[in-house]
Amino acid sequence: MAFSSRLGSIMRQTILQNSASSGQVPIASMLNAIRFMSSNKLFIGGLSYGTDDQSLKDAFSQFGDVVDARVITDRETGRSRGFGFVNFVEGESASSALSAMDGQELNGRNIRVSYATERAAAPRGSYNGGGSYNGGGGY
Repeated sequence: MAFSSRLGSIMRQTILQNSASSGQVPIASMLNAIRFMSSNKLFIGGLSYGTDDQSLKDAFSQFGDVVDARVITDRETGRSRGFGFVNFVEGESASSALSAMDGQELNGRNIRVSYATERAAAPRGSYNGGGSYNGGGGY
């Protein structure tokens, strides 16, 4: 029952967002919404440079059991890159956290929360120097 309720709300949200902007509902966006329903991993963007793993975990643990929370740091300087990931035990907790925390303030900055998307692997031995922003974080 919870699954069908969640499915219905995500479908409605997707339809409303896409129909308002283009008048049509692309099938791909509906499928993406369904695909992320079972995701337990969230991408957190716009983090303050003062946010560390523990403070990120503390901020999100109110929504459920957090497996791990990780702020991504620069390899050379060790400084935060301004984004991270939070992994929950249950998808329902991740969904609640996304709804409640997206756009909220954390350590003086408004954060962006979305479901993490799997990053496409680059061919071994090659350097993919180009960058692109697709709106979600890869892991």
